[in-house]
Amino acid sequence: MRAGAPRLVAVAFVTQVLAACVATRSSGPRETPGPGARGPGHVASNIVRDDYAGSARCEPCHREIHAAWEHSPMHRMTRVPEQTDVRAPFDGRAFRFKDDTARVSETDGARFVHLSSAAYGDHLYRVTRVIGGHYREDFAGVEVARQTRDAPAIERHMSGAADGAELLLPLSYVFETSSFRLKGYSVMVGERPGLRAGGVWNQTCVFCHNTTPYFDSTWGALHGPGAPAYQGEVVDRLLPPSRRWTFEITDAPAFARALADETRFVARGDVSVDGAAATSEPARRAALSQGVRALRTHFGPADFVELGVGCESCHGGSRAHVDDPRVLPTFAPKSAFLRPQPPAAWGEVTRAEWINRTCARCHQVLFSRYPFTWEGGERRDVGDAGGSSITSGEARDLLLGGCARQMSCVTCHDPHGEDRKDALARLATVAGNGTCTRCHEQYAAPEALRAHAHHDPAGAGGSCVACHMPRKNMGLGYALTRYHRIGAPDAPARVEGDRPLECALCHVDKSVGTLVDDMERWWGKRYDRARLGALYGDLDALPLLATLARGKPHEQAAALGVLGEARVQAALPAAARALTNPIPLVRYYARRAVEQIRGAPCDVDLDRTTPEIEAAARRCVPAAFPGPVAPAQPRARAADSFDED
Repeated sequence: MRAGAPRLVAVAFVTQVLAACVATRSSGPRETPGPGARGPGHVASNIVRDDYAGSARCEPCHREIHAAWEHSPMHRMTRVPEQTDVRAPFDGRAFRFKDDTARVSETDGARFVHLSSAAYGDHLYRVTRVIGGHYREDFAGVEVARQTRDAPAIERHMSGAADGAELLLPLSYVFETSSFRLKGYSVMVGERPGLRAGGVWNQTCVFCHNTTPYFDSTWGALHGPGAPAYQGEVVDRLLPPSRRWTFEITDAPAFARALADETRFVARGDVSVDGAAATSEPARRAALSQGVRALRTHFGPADFVELGVGCESCHGGSRAHVDDPRVLPTFAPKSAFLRPQPPAAWGEVTRAEWINRTCARCHQVLFSRYPFTWEGGERRDVGDAGGSSITSGEARDLLLGGCARQMSCVTCHDPHGEDRKDALARLATVAGNGTCTRCHEQYAAPEALRAHAHHDPAGAGGSCVACHMPRKNMGLGYALTRYHRIGAPDAPARVEGDRPLECALCHVDKSVGTLVDDMERWWGKRYDRARLGALYGDLDALPLLATLARGKPHEQAAALGVLGEARVQAALPAAARALTNPIPLVRYYARRAVEQIRGAPCDVDLDRTTPEIEAAARRCVPAAFPGPVAPAQPRARAADSFDED
């Protein structure tokens, strides 16, 4: 996420949007202790700093879970390089991006990144944080004058950051390809001009990548319109109105004291706070504004509950449970002065919803400035935005679908370790249908499934997941992943709003008209042929090829992923031209598709300039470029170079 750009935070920093959703109606959470539970029930408060104990306190009673969690990618989301294993090779190699170079090296156990840029000059950074560890590693560091372990941070930063600030470094190490890549090119941003350290680490991405008091994330929502934007804030306004939650302050003096205490703690005395005054509405809003500004400018590692994602990131502050195991933790935010409020007509909140909305505190990001969503929507259409097209929006997408009240994220995913790939793959086959038929038992019998799906119940088309969670989202590893807004491929919003038709993801050889005729006949639907004609140009067109020619970038990426896997020769010219797509992430899907269709590597360096990439693409697939070489494009503005990744 980008520092120094408050206008982005309300949208790009939607990393905590639904945490208020893990409770019930205004009467308060109605929670039922698990089997065998005894004693006084659940913790009374789990959102303020004093409620947290830290994961180390969990280990004596939960040794196996704790051991698995310690080695999980989620827990290792933020690490100190000298205290962890690092997969990225800091062995002196150079990563070249256009005319710039990043050389990575190691001296006496300390890792360094030396940036050499024609536009931004030479800068040396000592790596202080390793971020991520599932699909890639990112890095933060301080600028130093010399490559020694004990070199002090220098007192100058192009970004205007404070002296000694830890800055996000402009390269990622991607595990799938065992190579470095420009940080930022895993999201839907435009082309970038060069290598330059980005935002200040502790002002951008720490609320989801570490364990912090949940109370701090509520301040923007409690302030309401006009609140200063900041990382990690709850932003329920990006949900449909029927699914938005609010907060009710149930004890104004207690709330004011808690707000003042946390603001003073974070600001280290740099802010004078009158907690007693923050009980009237105007005074409360003023105090919340003051608190948010303190979080934006002062919140740092000393304010974490712990480095990395700890047990209490999901389970809530659990000090009372540690002190007395009979007092159980809960996924619902609880406090004596603050109560989350679902819509009046919501009804009972299930345990699955509590879990899903806990996961959605972070896994629901509509990344970067890219405006488009699935269901033909746009992110700026508040309340009507569709699902995300890229990894890290899965939990929000699940909440938008039809199964979120009964099925939780942990139905399919291991919450305490790393998912087994073979187990996830099985879920996407007929053998995995039992996950769905727990509720939809009417489709368990083969003939009932045949009648419902209109496919062989024993074949690939008999998998529930194949149709209801299609592979059309962009993963962090340049392969397509499943869309987690569980719905139907014949839904009008998807058929008439998105490209390609989801049925075409499997039936690559069928035309738009043929697929739509089948859907209408099988499921009794009627679709707007004029809208479909506008999307594809012709009802006789093949949806994937037409999407590649006419689609939005995220739609083109989905088409490229499928066309490459199916090795559709007719797609080769268009796939080669997509190597210069204005969105660099799409270029990676294009290169993979070109190589899959050709059955041979394509010598295209996507880290070069667009004219150089086009020249290489012409050599690889000459038939794709009958015209002259395109003129050089102007470079992107430097101010655009730091976006959420």
